[in-house]
Amino acid sequence: MENINKINDLQPLKGLSPQKAAPNKADAPKFDDMLKGFLKDVNQMQNTADESIQKMVAGEVKDVHQVMLAVQEAKIAFNMMLEIRNKTMEAYNELIRMRG
Repeated sequence: MENINKINDLQPLKGLSPQKAAPNKADAPKFDDMLKGFLKDVNQMQNTADESIQKMVAGEVKDVHQVMLAVQEAKIAFNMMLEIRNKTMEAYNELIRMRG
């Protein structure tokens, strides 16, 4: 019985707050807005990579490393965009199968 009283005397750790409620749906970003933003970012990376290549060919850029970085960054972002599209289509097809 003495141990139970010790548990009741425990104080919460300082600096830790209790769990917060889940955010409202109104506060959460919409999927289509997130997707549009990501597509815009990927497009910007592709344009930056293209500009870097054109500047390198024109002799304006001496640092090939920076050009290759921009190209690889654009490639990775594009591949991620394709994977998001593939997963979204898989999820959509699964919903259609479940419905029918």
